[in-house]
Amino acid sequence: MFVALQTPNNRQIGRLGMTVQHKLRNDFELAFGRQWPVWMGGLLIGLLNVLLFIYHQPWSTLDGALNWGDWILSKVGLIVSEPLSPLVRSGSVINFGLLGGAMLSAMLAGQFGLRAAPLRDLVKGAIGGTMLGAGAVLVRGCNIGGFFNGTSALGLHGLAMGLGLVIGAFIGTRFLLWQIGRASAEDGSPKPIRKRRGLASPRRQRMWGLGASLFLAASVLAYLFSRTPDRGVILVFGILLGIVCQRSRLCFVRAFREPFLTGDASHTKAMLIALLISLAGFSIVKYTLLERVDEFVRATYWVGALSGGVIFGVGMTIAGGCGAGAVWRAGEGHLTLWLTLICYTLSSSLFNILLQNSGLMQRLGQPIFLPDIIGWGGATIALLAMIVIWYLLVQSNEISRKWAAI
Repeated sequence: MFVALQTPNNRQIGRLGMTVQHKLRNDFELAFGRQWPVWMGGLLIGLLNVLLFIYHQPWSTLDGALNWGDWILSKVGLIVSEPLSPLVRSGSVINFGLLGGAMLSAMLAGQFGLRAAPLRDLVKGAIGGTMLGAGAVLVRGCNIGGFFNGTSALGLHGLAMGLGLVIGAFIGTRFLLWQIGRASAEDGSPKPIRKRRGLASPRRQRMWGLGASLFLAASVLAYLFSRTPDRGVILVFGILLGIVCQRSRLCFVRAFREPFLTGDASHTKAMLIALLISLAGFSIVKYTLLERVDEFVRATYWVGALSGGVIFGVGMTIAGGCGAGAVWRAGEGHLTLWLTLICYTLSSSLFNILLQNSGLMQRLGQPIFLPDIIGWGGATIALLAMIVIWYLLVQSNEISRKWAAI
């Protein structure tokens, strides 16, 4: 007995194609049509940072910023030595990926566009960016490389920078509130918010942005994979970090600033999720794989880490972007953050030269590896307790608004 096989007719094929197209459109809208939860950004950043640590080194923006600054200064004749090409230096490649990934994500979401700013904001962006560079060099890492990865690497300089960031964010928030109050008093009354013009519709932006971004990304990836395959992989990590930051809008500035400003703790809790995952991953890798368990513990405890954290904290609050935030938000087209990024790059290079020539670089502190003091178990318990206490404090403040200014 034979069973006749039925083949789909044209109508069924067309219906199947429409179903697949509808599903793909829904998946695209899920990824780029709406913002991701900020806690998801913390989860993914923590995981990507651990994977990047296993593959090469932890995420940081300072290494790339120093490379960009040294390269620019060498081209204008201010320094004699020729730095590595920005297409070779791993930190630079990560920053390129972070910038490109955020730009690609913003284009696909219809959120890319050049955004002008008043002179006052540009000045704040420049001052804040200069302070970012000076603070990061004192710590030997930005808020990611110094605080986030320093703490994950069980270095006391990370905790000292974290304390400095809290103090700096508090000072910067008070300055912003003072400035807002002064501007309101001078103007007499708040001005109406003007609608931003000149941007294409989200749908139109996605169409041209997809083609342009994919072409650029494919070209750069092809070049790096053909010349230096490991840099191609690092670039992919940077692109993924840029996409995650732009879609979730996880902001370390808001993580430190908002408890003192509005009381909102969503970004702080997302940052703590990322820190918890990164701490667990770094500890496992260091304990089981690395020969030097004190790797990435900087010799900046406590003078360099604390003072640099305060300077960096004030700068990121004034500028509205930290080291990583300045890069990925520049990818969205914010001109103020482009200026912040330029000043961050140049000031870090110039301040690094100043510290080296003056001999102050060797006086910033010592490398203190926490397990050397209280053991692996004690260090793990202490840092976990710190994360829990931090979470409870910001959670309580979110309800009581005890520290919030507005």
